[in-house]
Amino acid sequence: MTHDPDVLVLGGGPAALCIVSELVRHGVCVEGIAPESVHAPWPNTYGIWASELECLGLQHLLAHRWSDTVSYFGEGGGTDRDRPTLHGIDYGLFDRAALQRHWLENAAGVSWHQDAAERVDPGLDHTTVHCRSGLQRQARLVIDASGSRTPHIRRPDHGPVAGQAAYGVVGRFSSDPIAPGRFVLMDFRSDHLTDLQRTEPPTFLYAMDLGDGVFFVEETSLALAPAVPDAVLQQRLQQRLDRRGVRITEVIHEEFCLFPMNLPLPDRTQPVLAFGGAASMVHPASGYMVGALLRRGPDLARAIAEALSERPGLGSAALARRGWQALWPTELVLRHQLYQFGLERLMGFQDSLLRRHFETFFSLPQEEWSGFLTNTLPLPRLMAVMLRLFAKSPWELRRGLVLGAPADQAPVFAQSSG
Repeated sequence: MTHDPDVLVLGGGPAALCIVSELVRHGVCVEGIAPESVHAPWPNTYGIWASELECLGLQHLLAHRWSDTVSYFGEGGGTDRDRPTLHGIDYGLFDRAALQRHWLENAAGVSWHQDAAERVDPGLDHTTVHCRSGLQRQARLVIDASGSRTPHIRRPDHGPVAGQAAYGVVGRFSSDPIAPGRFVLMDFRSDHLTDLQRTEPPTFLYAMDLGDGVFFVEETSLALAPAVPDAVLQQRLQQRLDRRGVRITEVIHEEFCLFPMNLPLPDRTQPVLAFGGAASMVHPASGYMVGALLRRGPDLARAIAEALSERPGLGSAALARRGWQALWPTELVLRHQLYQFGLERLMGFQDSLLRRHFETFFSLPQEEWSGFLTNTLPLPRLMAVMLRLFAKSPWELRRGLVLGAPADQAPVFAQSSG
C-alpha cells in the first residue's frame, strides 16, 4: 500500500514539471497525475529574453540566442517600411528537451500516474482526486497545473476570454524569409494585405533564423475575443511570403498556438491551488509564461514546504490559502490588473494606432520596456512607466488609451476572411 503524498500535482507540461521539481527541492513528498507521459516531447516553441535566464543562471537551457533583435512598425509602403526598430537586447529560444530534462532530473523519484483527473473533492484534511481509470489518490494539497482550460479551478466570469493565436512553420525556404542571424519580434508591415484585410484585426510576423538554412516563421495576432482563426493566420503568412517571393520548400514542423490573455484571476479562497495557465500566470501584455514559472515557482514551493513543516495539522483549505497568498500577493494582483486594463484598450486598436503604440512603447528606455514585458518591474515603477508611455504618446493614442478606440474604428473580421 502506497502512502499518500503531501502534494498532488495535476498536469505534465512546463508548469507541472516546474512546480514538482521545486517542491522536491524543498523536501516535499509529491506525486503527479498527467494524461500523457511526462517524457513525451513538447510540441510548442518557448522564447524568452536572455536576461531573464541569466538572472537565474539558466542560460545553458537555450538552444538559440540572437543579438540582432528587431521589429518593424512601418506602413505597407514608403521609405520607412523597411526601417527596423532595434531592440538591443538578446532573445533566446529554449531547448525544449533540455528544459524538460532539467525539471525531470530535479524531480527524480517522483511517482507519475498517467491518467486523467476527472473530479477533485476537497475534504477537511485531505483532497481526493478521482481519475478516469478508477484510480483515486489523496493528498493534503492538490495543485492544478494542467492549463487554462482546467475544469477544477473556479474563477469569476468576466465575459469572453481573449486569445492570442499563432500559426507557424519551421522549415526551409527558397530564399531567406528574414535576414540571416536575425530575430524578428514583431513585423507589422502590411503591404501583402488587401484593402479589406487592412480593416480587419492586424497580425504580425514573429520569426527567427535557426541556422543551417532553417527558419521559424509565425503569423501572430494580438489578443482578440473570439481569437483570430487559424485559417486566417495561415492565409496571411502565405500572402506575406508570396509578396517577398519566398516559397516554403520543406515543412519540418507546424505550430498552432492559442494563449488566453485576459483570463480572470482564480478564486483565491478555494481549497485547490493552481499554477501556470490554470493560475492565470500568462502575461496579459506579452503572452509569455515560462519566465514567470521559473521566477515564482521557488517562492510558492518554499511557502508550501514551510506550511507543511510548521503546521503539520493544516488541512487542504488552509494549505491552499497559504499557497494562494504566496503565488498572488497584493503587489502581483495589482500589477495583473494594470496589465489587463492596458490590454482591454489595445484590443480595440486598428492597425495604424497599434503601430504608433508599439513605436512609442519601444522608444522607452530599454530597462523599462523589457521590465514591462517580463513583469519584473515593482508596482510603483510599473505605474511610472505606464505614465511615461502615456506622456510620450501622440494625442490620438492618448485618447485610445483612456477611452478605447472609437466604435467606428474597432476592427472586426469580415466573413470572407475565414
